[in-house]
Amino acid sequence: YERTCRYFARKSNSVVVSVGYRLAPEYPYPAQFEDCLAATTHFLRTAEDYGVDPTRVVICGDSSGGTLTAAVAQAMVNRKDLPKLRAQILIYPFLQGVDFNLPSYQQNKGVPVLLKERTLILGLKYLNKDLSVMNEIFKGVHVPEDLQLKYQKWLSPDNIPEEFKTRGYKPRKIYPSSEELYAKAKPIFDPVFSPLLAEDTVIPQLPEAFILTCEFDVLRDDGLLYKKRLEDHGVKVTWCHLEDGFHGTV
Repeated sequence: YERTCRYFARKSNSVVVSVGYRLAPEYPYPAQFEDCLAATTHFLRTAEDYGVDPTRVVICGDSSGGTLTAAVAQAMVNRKDLPKLRAQILIYPFLQGVDFNLPSYQQNKGVPVLLKERTLILGLKYLNKDLSVMNEIFKGVHVPEDLQLKYQKWLSPDNIPEEFKTRGYKPRKIYPSSEELYAKAKPIFDPVFSPLLAEDTVIPQLPEAFILTCEFDVLRDDGLLYKKRLEDHGVKVTWCHLEDGFHGTV
């Protein structure tokens, strides 16, 4: 990422800080979030030492870095001891582990580099969970009925514009939930792992967002759903959709 960061710094005439957070599985979840939060907190406190206006700090990440960016932005909303973040940039972020049958997951399940199966493998390794639960999670068995009802308003395919459902989307079959699997998969429901599941008290306080989605990406609909959720709560969103884009296109 060094060349990418240098490019951003040069083109935007800004200071870019790249966080070398510890990686899973050697350092399991949530070490990565904690590192990013610590770096952000430290930089906001010392921004002027780097010639940076602390009221103009933007956080940014792509893919799982987008997850971390969204989670850090949420963690900062109640911090009275620090300047508010100016904005968040989410580049094809992973934002939820509840529904792996959204239109983009169905349409792009075999599109490199982020295959549907690989997405869940990486997520489970990040959480240090056994991969034997994959098929059940793909069916949605890990989501109890009360949480299915709660998340429906945020995660429903009805919230995705119709033009994104034209490539062979079929509504998913509903399977009975498993309390045992829910207990095993519980970290998936933490907003640090699935920022799209943050409470309604948090979302309106978030900073302005730029969200980039790609048509040929299993994570496309995570971005579309978060965009709608932010906008519904009055958060300004700039959205860029790459019609020929795929995951990793940056």
